[in-house]
Amino acid sequence: MEIISFAPYLDSLDGLVRKACAHLEGDLDEEQIELYDLAFVQAELLAARTLISQTEQCQQLVPVCQYFCANAIVTITQKLAVRPQTFGLAQSELPALDELQDFLAPEAIAALGRQYLEEGLVDDRLDDEKRIIRDTFKEFADDVVKPLAEEVHRKDLLVPSEILEPLKAMGVFGLSVPERFGGLKPDTTEDSMGMVIVTEELSRGSLGAAGSLITRPEIMARALLEGGTDEQQARWLPQIASGQTLCAVSVTEPNTGSDVASVALKATRTDGGWVLDGGKTWCTYAGAAGALLVLARTNADAKPAHKGLSLFVVEKPSYDGHDFEYEQADGGKMTGRAIPTLGYRGMHSFEMSYDNFFVPDDCLIGGEAGEGKGFYFTMRGFMGGRLQTAARACGLMRAAFEESMSYSQDRMVFGRSVASYPLSLAKLARMGALITACKAFTAHVAGLMDQGLGQMEASLVKLFSCRAAEWVTREGVQIHGGMGYAEEVAVSRYFADARVLSIFEGAEETLAIRVVGKSLVDQARN
Repeated sequence: MEIISFAPYLDSLDGLVRKACAHLEGDLDEEQIELYDLAFVQAELLAARTLISQTEQCQQLVPVCQYFCANAIVTITQKLAVRPQTFGLAQSELPALDELQDFLAPEAIAALGRQYLEEGLVDDRLDDEKRIIRDTFKEFADDVVKPLAEEVHRKDLLVPSEILEPLKAMGVFGLSVPERFGGLKPDTTEDSMGMVIVTEELSRGSLGAAGSLITRPEIMARALLEGGTDEQQARWLPQIASGQTLCAVSVTEPNTGSDVASVALKATRTDGGWVLDGGKTWCTYAGAAGALLVLARTNADAKPAHKGLSLFVVEKPSYDGHDFEYEQADGGKMTGRAIPTLGYRGMHSFEMSYDNFFVPDDCLIGGEAGEGKGFYFTMRGFMGGRLQTAARACGLMRAAFEESMSYSQDRMVFGRSVASYPLSLAKLARMGALITACKAFTAHVAGLMDQGLGQMEASLVKLFSCRAAEWVTREGVQIHGGMGYAEEVAVSRYFADARVLSIFEGAEETLAIRVVGKSLVDQARN
């Protein structure tokens, strides 16, 4: 079967998803299960399409694409077949799967596993400039980040200067900042792929100690570029780009989670500015950061509620350690306490309290014209953050995959290597195929974002890649057996770190139901 012949299956399933979405009433609360499932189906379909597109340019990917697409089509069809009436579908509408069985035969899967053992992942098709960037940060991850990653994780340390200072010098904090402000992004075009490549390589070294350092500058820079005044952009973007000012994002609240529109932290007008009162949580890197991006409610009566939110850049001293307290001269206070976490260590995630904390007028993004637009500025920043999270997932998966291939070939069980067994080969085949599909998907969304598009696709690639990272790192632990559960072995850290990916930058339930699901229903009815 030629690669292109998968298209009719995908077209058929796309049509069924659309029909299912049109059948639903669109009640985001009562139809959560259906919308959640359909969002992941849509993500997997788009992942398959992007892999096919990449395979058409690279014949080495043919076996990977055949396995991934056949598996995706079978899995999605079976999911719809379990309860077709729920989606308004008939069994007769579902595609026949007989033609796909050869691609999923045990011998075909084992052959793909052996291909990965012999050749590794298919090399990215990058131009010379991007290849240099990739190789530079891959070397940095291997030589600098990996030797420090285990200690940072096990001792819950702050990102060490041995990682932070070279990254500042390499300009990574300016990947989303235009050149005119001292960043690396061209002034007239976008370059999301450069950010994706750097993020992936650093995450391969350590998610918490390197790969996530760029996320907060990415979100803050995009929010400032979207809504900031000329003066605000000139003031903060150069500091962000140089790494002189480290950033944190203070949006999530204990009682709202991913429901950003329901943010309650209050900002009250006062002479010369605003006073913040309330709490935030999961504010990663808040201690070390010199600037916090804070979403606050400036209008309690606005309808709909998200139009009462405004976005502030709040400056503070930098602190080491797991807690801090910053008191202003007039008595206003900000405090932070690091939340102990299962993984994702190195930056510390803080529970925050703002008590009568004064913020000057010129820290309101957009100035007077920006009041009430904070939700939109925040979402623009998160769009880039979701793409970057997919890149983080790709890096983490690659790390687990590389460790698993190496260990499985060295480890002998019952007289032969772990890697030689068909089941191990099947695990490696699926791990490699998922990574390849996620990387293709991420590159596709990066291209869309550079055209000013891709808002829903950024949510879809985050859903798919983060779920894949949980499975890939889980299998990495399993391939290692008992040693995989030992803290001294890196795959245990990858597994713990991967679990957070589906939660931050928009929990998967919120993205699947209220972003992707809602959009799918709206599109199906138009």
